[in-house]
Amino acid sequence: MPVAANAVPLNVVAAENVYGDLAEQLGGDRVSVISILNNPAQDPHLFEAGASAARALAAAQLAIYNGADYDPWMPRLLAVTGETTRRTIIAGDLAHITPGDNPHLWYDLAIIRMVATAIADNLAAGDPGHAGEYAAHLRDFDLSVMPLLDRIADMRGKYAGTPVTATEPVFDYMARAIGLQMRNPAFQLAVMNDTEPSARDVAAFEDDLKGRKVKVLLYNTQATGALSQRMRRMAEDGRIPVVGVSETEPPGSRYQDWMSAQLDALDKALSGAAQ
Repeated sequence: MPVAANAVPLNVVAAENVYGDLAEQLGGDRVSVISILNNPAQDPHLFEAGASAARALAAAQLAIYNGADYDPWMPRLLAVTGETTRRTIIAGDLAHITPGDNPHLWYDLAIIRMVATAIADNLAAGDPGHAGEYAAHLRDFDLSVMPLLDRIADMRGKYAGTPVTATEPVFDYMARAIGLQMRNPAFQLAVMNDTEPSARDVAAFEDDLKGRKVKVLLYNTQATGALSQRMRRMAEDGRIPVVGVSETEPPGSRYQDWMSAQLDALDKALSGAAQ
């Protein structure tokens, strides 16, 4: 059921602050947004939501979360709040991403644009009197990510086929778009799932670093376990550039700026490694 057209602001709760940022960009001053996961110093995979998140969701008219088992606490909280007129957007469902797939969907610009469209549509459904504003904000958002698409295409032209590795598959969707050859996926998956990589996978990762078989190490700055830190030190000792990537949008940033900064850092690292 739609909320009243004159309800201002619309209450939006996003599990991850990247989706909260999109809601703010698309809703402008007609939305009030709470992002539950908003601390870039925290490992999102270990997060447990509390009573404050449940209270926020109880008052939400639109809830947005990642799905794909990235935020399994979110459906539980939604169930606790009971039946409401709240609308819900699940990014993984929109993109047909299921548990077991890579859940770091915000590194795929096609998925982000899909989520942005869903947010604009749901805001318009809840506030039809201002549907034109939400449609205009969506057009502005689409235009604002075009430079990112151009940048990815440019980097693909320069670096497609370049071997790289990572401590976790956080950046994997973007790495594929650039055409990078990602090594050690089994190691990354184990770390992401908080399990121990096999001895064979650890040895292969170390061999890539010691033999300088990769040009860059992509390092998840929010999951800094002992093994990941060891790989980072090994890369630094071998003068392999380390590029930090994160799962949570930095405070005060916009999605476009966050992605652009990480692409800048990767471009600089890869260009230096090629020299």
